[in-house]
Amino acid sequence: MDKEPVTIVDIRASDVYQQAHIPGAFLLGDENIDAFLQAADKTKPLICYCYHGFSSQGACEFLKQSGFGRVFSIEGGFEFWRNVYPTECNK
Repeated sequence: MDKEPVTIVDIRASDVYQQAHIPGAFLLGDENIDAFLQAADKTKPLICYCYHGFSSQGACEFLKQSGFGRVFSIEGGFEFWRNVYPTECNK
């Protein structure tokens, strides 16, 4: 993230996203996945996260199959990230 621009997607529920999320993260769900797939820059690295890092692994596979070249899941998910960077959560 420090070396080049990335796309960050949050696949948690919208109410949880509204409570706190990684700055710049895009809420991605069933209602906007098609628009996201059409508009996103698939050459940029994509970082995907969920609550604890399990569901985002499946989402990463889907996004890879949808044409994204470099897709990553945050190990431990948002909860891990929040513990490491507690002052950087958007609330």
